[in-house]
Amino acid sequence: MVKKTNFENLCDRLKGEPKLWLVTGAAGFIGSNLVESLLRLGQHVVGLDNFATGHRANLEAAVASGGPGAGDRFEFIQGDICIRADCDKALAPRAGRDVGAVLHQAALGSVPRSIADPVATNLANVTGFVTLLTAVKEAGAPRFVYAASSSTYGDSTRLPKVEDVIGQPLSPYALTKYINELYAQIFTRTYGIETVGLRYFNVFGQRQDPNGAYAAVIPKWVSALIRHEDVFINGTGETSRDFCHIDNVVQANLLSAMTTEPDAVNEVYNVAVGGRTSLIDLLAEITGALERHQVRLSGRPPIYRDFRAGDAMHTQADISKAKRLLGFAPTHSLQSGLAEAIEWYIGTV
Repeated sequence: MVKKTNFENLCDRLKGEPKLWLVTGAAGFIGSNLVESLLRLGQHVVGLDNFATGHRANLEAAVASGGPGAGDRFEFIQGDICIRADCDKALAPRAGRDVGAVLHQAALGSVPRSIADPVATNLANVTGFVTLLTAVKEAGAPRFVYAASSSTYGDSTRLPKVEDVIGQPLSPYALTKYINELYAQIFTRTYGIETVGLRYFNVFGQRQDPNGAYAAVIPKWVSALIRHEDVFINGTGETSRDFCHIDNVVQANLLSAMTTEPDAVNEVYNVAVGGRTSLIDLLAEITGALERHQVRLSGRPPIYRDFRAGDAMHTQADISKAKRLLGFAPTHSLQSGLAEAIEWYIGTV
C-alpha cells in the first residue's frame, strides 16, 4: 500500500472539517485556483478582489469547478485591501464561523510595472499589506499566509537560493515584497500573529492571463506561437528560472495554513520544484508541447533584445526547508505541468 503524502492526508482531513477561509486576490490567477481547490475540499470561502488585474471569469470558472454546492459556500466581495472597511467586511464571521485562515494573494505584480509606476506598486503591496494585516490582527484570524516572491533574492548570485541568504533588491516590486516579510515578522513579534510567507518562483498554469504588457513568459509565448507572432527573448536566452506549476503553489498554501508544527510557522519558504530551465530550453519545451497538440507553428526564430532591467540572471530554489517543515512535495515538474496546462493555454488564444 502506497503511503499518502502530507498533502493528501491534509485534504482528507479538510473534507471532514469545513472551515471558513479568506482568499484575497481571489479573481487572479493564483487566487482563483486556491478558491477552486478549497471549494472542491468542501470548504467555505470568502473572496476579496478589486479587479485591478483579476477577472470575474476566473471566479466563475473556480466556482463552476468547485463541486456540488460550491456556489452556496462561496461569497465574493468586490473591495480593496487598501480600504480597512473592505478588509473588516471580508474577515467578519459567517454563519457562526470565524475566518480560520487568510491566504493573501492580492498584489500588483510585475517587475517592469513597478519600475514604470513605483507609487501604485507600493500602495497595493505595502499599504494594502499592512492594512489587511492590521485587520487580521483585530479580527483574531489564527493564521496569515501571504504571497512572497523569489524577487526578494535580488542581486544575490548564490544558487540554489536558500531562504536566509538574500541580496539587494533589483526593482520596486522586489523591495515591496521584502518589506512584506519584514512587516510579517514585526506583527508576529509585536502582536503574536502566526504568519507564513511563500516565495513563489515563476508560477504557471490554468487561468494565467496571456494578454497585456506584463503577461508572464509562458502564456505570452504560447499565445505568440499560436498566432504566428514574434517571440521575444530578453538577453541571450541563457537566463534561467525555476518554473513552478500552480498545483504546487496550492499545496504550499494549504500546508502552511493548516500545519500544527510550531517550528513551521512564522517562517518564509521557497515554493518551486528546485529545477532550473533556460529561456532557450523553455521555448523548446513549449514548442514541443504545442506540436504534440497538432498546433501548426510558423517556425520563425525568436527575436533577441536587451536584458530587462530589474531581472535576476538566474533563479533556482532550494526547497529543502519547505519539505522538512511543511511536508511540501511538488507534484508537477515543468514538463508535466506544461502537459497539463497547455490545453488551457491553447483555449485562451
